[in-house]
Order: sequence, then C-alpha cells, then structure tokens
Amino acid sequence: MKIKQLSLFIENKPGHLDRICADMEKHNINITTLSLADTKDFGILRLIVAHPLEAKAILEKEGHIVNVTEVVAIEVPHKPGGLAKILEIAKDANINIEYMYGFAGNTSTGSAALIFRFDNPDKAIEKLESAGISGVDNISMFV
Repeated sequence: MKIKQLSLFIENKPGHLDRICADMEKHNINITTLSLADTKDFGILRLIVAHPLEAKAILEKEGHIVNVTEVVAIEVPHKPGGLAKILEIAKDANINIEYMYGFAGNTSTGSAALIFRFDNPDKAIEKLESAGISGVDNISMFV
C-alpha cells in the first residue's frame, strides 16, 4: 500500500517538465502517474515511477532537488460512492488527507487507483484494511 513518490519544485517555464520526462526516458524509467500543481512562478511535480531511488539519483545529478515521500495507493471501486467510503473512514479515524490524485483504472477489475498523502499513513492503512479497502502494492497493474 505504501509507495515512494518523488516531489520536485520546478520553474513554471516552458521546457522544464519536458526536461524531466526526457531524463526519465533516457534512463528507461517509466512514469506510472504524475501530478503537477502550479503557481505563477513554480510548480510541484509529484511522480510515481518504476524505480524511485534510481530516478531520484538521476534527477539530482541533472540539478533537481528531489524529495521522496511515502504515499498510500488505494484501489477504489469505479462506481458512485467508491471514494466516499474511503473519505468517511479517514474522517472517522481523524486522519487528514494532505492531498490526493488519481490515475487510469484497471479495466479488468473495474477499479481505479488513487494516491493519498495522509498525515498518518500507517493508521490510515490499518483503518482502511480493517474496513476491507484494498491497497495497491503493485502499482504497475494499473498501467
């Protein structure tokens, strides 16, 4: 359920995101999913990649500042109320969701996957598992 996510601050200028993606391609590291939040001058790029520690080293060698954080990947039924159940569990356990983002679903299971940054990931995993919510250990099954 817990996976490593890379976070980078990048300038909000043409070509900066392209450079990062090109570096990953050059080193044959697949980007499973990403999230980009921006302000006027910079953005926060969050990446889930096939080999996060190798990718971190490559990006740092290219001059980027990279932070590695643990996030929780959760399989969510792709139907009305699928996300609501997870949010209710977090609320009832007084667990804060700092941010979340989703990516393409697994059409063979009818599920989607969401990435959550919880303030207490271990407690969140415990509560979700006890409620029968599946975590995603192999994120590549969703690509």
